[in-house]
Amino acid sequence: MNSLRGSMALDPGADTAANRPYLERAEPQPNWLDRTAHWLGAHSVGWLARRLGWQRRRMAAIVPLVERHDAALRALDDAALQARVRALRAALRAHGVDGRGGDARIAESFALVREASARVLGMRHHPCQLMAGMGLVQGHLVEMATGEGKTFAATLAAATIALAGHPVHVITVNDYLAERDAHEMAPLYRFLGLSLGVVQHGMDRPARRVAYGSDITYCSNKELAFDYLRDRVAPRGRSSALHVAWDHLRHDAGAAPADPSQVVVLRGLAFAIVDEADSVCIDEARTPLILSATVQAPDQTRQCLDMLALARSLQGGLHYTVDHFARTARLTDAGRAQLDAHAQGRDGWWSSLRAREEKLEQALSALTLFQRDRHYLLGPGEDGRQAVVIVDESTGRAMPDRSWERGLHQFIEAKEGVPLTDPRETLARITYQRLLPRYMRLSGMSGTAAEVAPEIRRVYGLEVVRVPLHRPSRRLLLAPTFVATQAEKWQAVVAIVRREALGQGRPVLIGTRSVGASEALSAALTAHGIAHALLNARQDQAEAALIAGAGDPGRVTVATNMAGRGTDIRLGAGVAARGGLHVVLTEYHGSARVDRQLIGRCARQHDPGSAQAVVALDDELFSVCTPRLAGWLAQAGAAPRWCHGALRAWAQHQAEAHDAQARARTLEQDRRLRRTLAFSGSGE
Repeated sequence: MNSLRGSMALDPGADTAANRPYLERAEPQPNWLDRTAHWLGAHSVGWLARRLGWQRRRMAAIVPLVERHDAALRALDDAALQARVRALRAALRAHGVDGRGGDARIAESFALVREASARVLGMRHHPCQLMAGMGLVQGHLVEMATGEGKTFAATLAAATIALAGHPVHVITVNDYLAERDAHEMAPLYRFLGLSLGVVQHGMDRPARRVAYGSDITYCSNKELAFDYLRDRVAPRGRSSALHVAWDHLRHDAGAAPADPSQVVVLRGLAFAIVDEADSVCIDEARTPLILSATVQAPDQTRQCLDMLALARSLQGGLHYTVDHFARTARLTDAGRAQLDAHAQGRDGWWSSLRAREEKLEQALSALTLFQRDRHYLLGPGEDGRQAVVIVDESTGRAMPDRSWERGLHQFIEAKEGVPLTDPRETLARITYQRLLPRYMRLSGMSGTAAEVAPEIRRVYGLEVVRVPLHRPSRRLLLAPTFVATQAEKWQAVVAIVRREALGQGRPVLIGTRSVGASEALSAALTAHGIAHALLNARQDQAEAALIAGAGDPGRVTVATNMAGRGTDIRLGAGVAARGGLHVVLTEYHGSARVDRQLIGRCARQHDPGSAQAVVALDDELFSVCTPRLAGWLAQAGAAPRWCHGALRAWAQHQAEAHDAQARARTLEQDRRLRRTLAFSGSGE
């Protein structure tokens, strides 16, 4: 475990943040010497530790220690077992989980949690889950293969740290999973004498305060981040530890606050377990989280339509350039001249040179870079009216409560002819790269994190440690199929469905990258008379039921990106004998890690299963990252298999490098803004 999180004492010390309403770790401000020393350590001692598997060995050492308690605990009745839990709770609160005797106390806690789970949940943690639990307590990012029981393994660490007296946040990727996981594990925590809270979208601040006041709180990363930002702006001069303690005492005594909006809801950033950590720490790290308030803009619609009309009149290449890779549009000198001429005698945006150039570039981006059914949908908004709803490109989920900043959202609304929302003024902002390291101890779980381990280590201070499979994998990976066009791809997929689902009675799960692609494939299947289920951002509410049935015999399911779905696909009767679930990947993602998430949907927990990729050379990844090479291969016709493999590897390398640079720029911009505004005292 890295030195940053080497102590779980949680006492206010040199590395705790000052002038904050509750306990959290101070944000490091390393100079060049610190960064150099960290780099040398990571590439010398750290490299040696990873090569020798030191972290994994210590994690594995917990298993025999836990097994020593097994026979004795099985012989106890429920009352005696709960008495042992209470005795251990006192020992953990007195001595913690670190230092002398720490592993023995952790082993006893794991043994008690495992025995309690067997009695109230009917499930017993297997050795690999014990290893994962130890990795979480130590502050690692644990990589467990899809289907190996990450959620269940997290109960070991969550219960142990909560018994030690520290508030625990189990952070997952959406409200549905937070509520589901908390509901499923509630009987276990109740048996152990631990209180449990769940934070959901739409809860008021008093209810959130109660949920965060529990020993263990399940919440989504988004809800936690915005609660933290609201806490940062809420106290208005009452953010000292004394003020917060007094507010908590008054709340516990039943006194209502004079202004509920000024009361903080969190009670400290002590220990966090981030589920689907690669999705939270990497995929969502490109976009800062912004707490904002609506401002009035009476002439906004007229000005947006006026600017869009100008943007449509400009000629690409002459007046502006478009970088699809970086998703930016930039004016040329000729474009600026056109803009200056158009702005003569106009007010509003037009009177400011910088503002009008930025607005025109945003209008061009809305027209050329953001596509309906890929980047956003048209659907009902919070007020029931037609609205632009952003689609998360990593998960395929609709995000009705999010909007693009700096006027881009309004330009897309104007482009689509829906009512414009009011622009928003930023009150506070932060990135996950700056928020999560503020926990006194941070840990995480993921099925796919090895590809981004260096960035996770550098930014979050988390070592990625792989946990071995509980049982060997029976997954069969078939060679990928490359075709020239989208039409050929859909025909190839239809042929696979006919062979596997209709011919052999196997369930088939087909993954697409966008809503538009899923609906194009759905149309192709319908045209051939093939019944299927469709899951994309339009059917987001029904996803659990659709995915739960995706393992039935002969079932065909078309779904957008499966990252973070969190619902097991259980095989129906007789499916295992037919070869299990067959997964078809129809487009490579910019990250091989996300492809691995989809493939991991089959052959879980020693089930049989198979996967293959069917991709077109005019897919977005190739047309944006490697257009010339993809075009050459399309013209060449039949090409050696290694050429297609090299094309994929190079395209994904380009995309991953670009995304990593974008995350680094976002983090640096956030840090620069924090330094610029530090004099205000907000810190965010």
